[in-house]
Amino acid sequence: MTVLIFLGGLIGAMMLGIPIAYALLASGVGLMWHLDLFDAQILAQNFINGADSFPLLAVPFFMLAGEIMNVGGLSQRIVNFALALVGHVKGGLGYVVILAACLLSALSGSAVADAAALTALLLPMMVKAGHKKEVSGGLIAASGVIGPIIPPSIGFVIFGVTANVSISKLFIAGIFPGIMIAVGLAFTWWWVGRKEQLALPPKKTRAEVWKAARESVWALLLPVFILVGLRMGVFTPTEAAVVAAVYSLFVASVIYRELPLKALYPIFATAAKTTAVVMFLVAAAMVSSWLITVANLPAQMVELLKPFMDNQTLLLIAIMVLVMLVGTAMDMTPTILIMTPVLMPVIKAAGIDPVYFGVLFIINNSIGLITPPVGTVLNVVAGVGRMKMDEVTRGVLPFMAAQFIVMFIMVLFPQTVLAPLRWFY
Repeated sequence: MTVLIFLGGLIGAMMLGIPIAYALLASGVGLMWHLDLFDAQILAQNFINGADSFPLLAVPFFMLAGEIMNVGGLSQRIVNFALALVGHVKGGLGYVVILAACLLSALSGSAVADAAALTALLLPMMVKAGHKKEVSGGLIAASGVIGPIIPPSIGFVIFGVTANVSISKLFIAGIFPGIMIAVGLAFTWWWVGRKEQLALPPKKTRAEVWKAARESVWALLLPVFILVGLRMGVFTPTEAAVVAAVYSLFVASVIYRELPLKALYPIFATAAKTTAVVMFLVAAAMVSSWLITVANLPAQMVELLKPFMDNQTLLLIAIMVLVMLVGTAMDMTPTILIMTPVLMPVIKAAGIDPVYFGVLFIINNSIGLITPPVGTVLNVVAGVGRMKMDEVTRGVLPFMAAQFIVMFIMVLFPQTVLAPLRWFY
């Protein structure tokens, strides 16, 4: 009955068109009434405490870093470097999208920011080269979701805070899975475009490749600084976000000189607005999280999934299918905030490595950003690329299927995630 009241209140509020943060608060209030615990002071206290977290300070700084990179020329130089490397091969622009997405994801950690940058920079080039616009938009959308997987990642920060799991270990564990997803996208792009007969651009000379690499080296050094700093204990993930923001600001304004002072205010304003939305969601979800714990819903979930407890693989498959279904209706951040407190007791009871589960969980939620009908990244690509939503949806389907296949391969073979982590720790 408790589960029905919570889910019924949440889904009912969402169906009425209430924003997800307010829907979370409404379902929380409903659950408090049911448990005879309603107290406005408790509600306010949990709401404030939900956002009062030092690790969550990483969110605004990574948001700011992503905005600066897009406006200050770092994203453009990453794309130019990828073009110089693989732009001349058959279907080269598609591989440029995937390679640029991997490099950008190591800078910003935001799928929306990466997808917007790639769409603006590469979609017109792909259409002009003769590629189908819907397929090109689908590839860009699917490549954009690599952003929350390869570190630094806002998704890992939110999950790590909610689940009390090491964010540094999540960052390191996300590198190889992100590369695996990129390889899956590259194979799918080759398969989709194998019959295309398009004129290939000339191969860049060694001097041109070297020039592109030299111009992008300042942008490419950022993920190296972050990973080395985290591994050596120089700074925490939260401090790494500050390093990313300050470094990108310095490079864009002093070295590349493409960020005038008058552009700073709109950049800071956009980052602040996006951060406010995320933090309000986090605060609202923490109210529900506290009530979920008080109502003993995790124990009920453990009991529900007890038949799968003896087989970790079957349990993970069942959970991943559940998250896939939720991802079609909810955005990434609320899904993490709502499901993590419920699922983590199940994961711990089954003896599954929390870092391994966290990587799979974030991958699944990232793919949820391109699953219709909600698909935040689909909306971004459709808006920036001036396409219809159904066109982007049709184009993304084969790439989305490839990403889910790679994810389930990781479920079946845990060492694909755990082995690289053990090399670092």
